[in-house]
Amino acid sequence: MENKSIGSLFAKYVFLNIISIIGISAYILADTVFVARGVGADGLTAMNLALPFFNLIQGAGLMIGMGASTRFSISKSDKVFTQAIYFVLMVSSILVLMGTFFSEDISVLLGADSVIKEMTSDYLRVILTFSPMFMLNNTMLCFVRNDNDPKLSMVAMLCGSISNIILDYIYVFIMNLGMFGAALATGTAPVVSLCIQMTHMLRKRNSFHFKPMKLKLPVIRDIGALGVSSLISEVSSGVVIVVFNFVILGLAGNTGVAVYGIIVNIALVIIAVFTGISEGMQPLASKFYGMGEKENVVKVYRYGVTTAIVFSVAIYLISFIYAEPIVAIFNSENDLTIANMAVEGMKYYFTAFVFVGINVITAIFFSSTDNPKPAFVISVLRGFVVIIPMAFIMSKLFGMIGVWWTLTASEFIVSIFSVFMINKSIRCK
Repeated sequence: MENKSIGSLFAKYVFLNIISIIGISAYILADTVFVARGVGADGLTAMNLALPFFNLIQGAGLMIGMGASTRFSISKSDKVFTQAIYFVLMVSSILVLMGTFFSEDISVLLGADSVIKEMTSDYLRVILTFSPMFMLNNTMLCFVRNDNDPKLSMVAMLCGSISNIILDYIYVFIMNLGMFGAALATGTAPVVSLCIQMTHMLRKRNSFHFKPMKLKLPVIRDIGALGVSSLISEVSSGVVIVVFNFVILGLAGNTGVAVYGIIVNIALVIIAVFTGISEGMQPLASKFYGMGEKENVVKVYRYGVTTAIVFSVAIYLISFIYAEPIVAIFNSENDLTIANMAVEGMKYYFTAFVFVGINVITAIFFSSTDNPKPAFVISVLRGFVVIIPMAFIMSKLFGMIGVWWTLTASEFIVSIFSVFMINKSIRCK
């Protein structure tokens, strides 16, 4: 293929997938807005405490979807799709049981006090009950996108997000269902998305098929190995949120956690764009890798990193200039303390995006080209090994300012390793 055609394919897949992944992220962002205005600061705190389990659900779905679709792009075997569905059902069944019987215990472990325990538990119970739908949706999105229909994936996610916003308004404001209503609206969104995606199969446009067979653990392990970087990226976001919540509770109490809830929910949508870029790259990188077109594989990576850097700089400038009106959307009580803390925190926290983009794209690129080990290392470094001790060190030395700078310092350190590994890989090609 010529450069122009590769660039056109890249633009098509990445743009459509960014819209799709923003749709997923908008589930929680919509909840954040409606909870902030319909429930208040306590609702924001409760939701932020529950958020790590949403990351876990999304991460498990992305692990299976990305791992299975990568392997399917290379092997074209229906066995992969079938085993992926089995994998989803196995993992989601455990999550449903956790939500049904242990949501209150989990809420306490996450740091919920007597004021917000019930709200946190309500949100967790509903989100975990809908985990099969979230995970199936993420898996199907990856397969439909790889099956030359990225437009349908985008439409499905947008319709799911729109339904979430509408139902949030109905459940939270009209029916006064509070946190339960926000979670119920979010749980309904992937159902809408799945119904739309099923038209891909009903119109017989699919090259993947479900064929009943025995559970094959080697295939499941292979899917997990190829997709684990996606899982770690999402789960680590949840772990980081838990760590930051505990650190901030000690520094600034529930108000500080509410402020962090505003910042992190906006940040998760922006970071999701990087995931969207990398997932949009995946079908092209896997295809070119399977065809042995090494030069095109490298071009796809370079397009992805360039796109991420340009986007991150633009977003930082926008957030720096318009920090106050952005924060005001979530500060329905016009709390001056929340406003000042959030504006200051956003300006520091968002400096991390250039490095986040490089790390996310590099990790998923390695997975997409059947090279899961460096992807795993990058994901573990940025998700656990560097950022957790950095959070305690920075907060101890600099207080809340240190908390806001933690992500930037951590991602910068990991990006050095990412650049080293990708340069080594490119030289080998």
